[in-house]
Amino acid sequence: MPKTIRLPRLLRGYRPLRPGPDSFDQRADRSRLRSRMIALVLACLTLMTLDHHPGPGSPIEPARDAMGSVFGPVESGTSSVVRPVTAIGDWFTSRRAMQHDIAALQSENSRLKAEQSTSQYQRNQLAEYQGLTSAADTLGQALVPAHVVAYGPAQSFSRTVTIDAGSAAGVQPDQTVLNDDGLVGRVLRVTRTTATVLLIVDTESVVGGRVGSSMEVGFLRGRGGLGDHGALDLQLVDQAAAPAKGDPIVTWGSQGGAPYVSGVPIGRVTAVYASLRESTQRAVIQPYVDFGALDLVGVVVPSGTRSDRGMIEADGSLQ
Repeated sequence: MPKTIRLPRLLRGYRPLRPGPDSFDQRADRSRLRSRMIALVLACLTLMTLDHHPGPGSPIEPARDAMGSVFGPVESGTSSVVRPVTAIGDWFTSRRAMQHDIAALQSENSRLKAEQSTSQYQRNQLAEYQGLTSAADTLGQALVPAHVVAYGPAQSFSRTVTIDAGSAAGVQPDQTVLNDDGLVGRVLRVTRTTATVLLIVDTESVVGGRVGSSMEVGFLRGRGGLGDHGALDLQLVDQAAAPAKGDPIVTWGSQGGAPYVSGVPIGRVTAVYASLRESTQRAVIQPYVDFGALDLVGVVVPSGTRSDRGMIEADGSLQ
């Protein structure tokens, strides 16, 4: 019986490897790959040569047309699908640019509005200054310009205003106050830098007036209102006389020009009422001054008055 040969434990399960491709086969594969590359390069050069003159005369123009017919619709469909996605970035960019433009336009609009408001205010102030110089020249009186800085009832009278000119500017009690429209009131009291002015529409105010057409004189009393330019009642000294509707009324004037100088426009007659029992005539006067929109006023002072600000002389010049 033949004797069994036992292999060592380390060699159990060993299988010899199959022989792989030899070096000859590897060289053959590389040669075939190189031949294909050369063929592709030669084909590209041939196509480039044939397509050197593009146009209907090109030999490959039919092939180009056929490829365009096949792939053109595919390219258009792909572009329609992809376009919304690629446009997202442009949308965000455009939105940011539009927001920036809108903000710039809003800022410019606000600046122009502010400039328009400021320029309108400056034009109004210039017109008021020109009106004061004209009034000073017409009346032959020197004026201290001042601005209204407060309305009553902070003062003891109900219809008063505070102006920003006082004794340092040459302002004294019982001086006439006017603006470019007409009579405003009279100075009640002063401090160094301010003065309190009693308006002619106050119920405690009494102003001597003269009818411009007939030269009849009388007294005007305020009704206490500021709306619709306020209102005044005129009663003539000659109770049998009556002004006509539309007649202008100017100041009668006081001795020494205090508290009112003569010839300052007050208003015009809007209505005339007769009292049969008292045999008197009463006229309603609409003031020229808008007492609800007072700004620049002038205080009548003697010519040559020393002041801490520029003055308007009697000839209308500025000093």
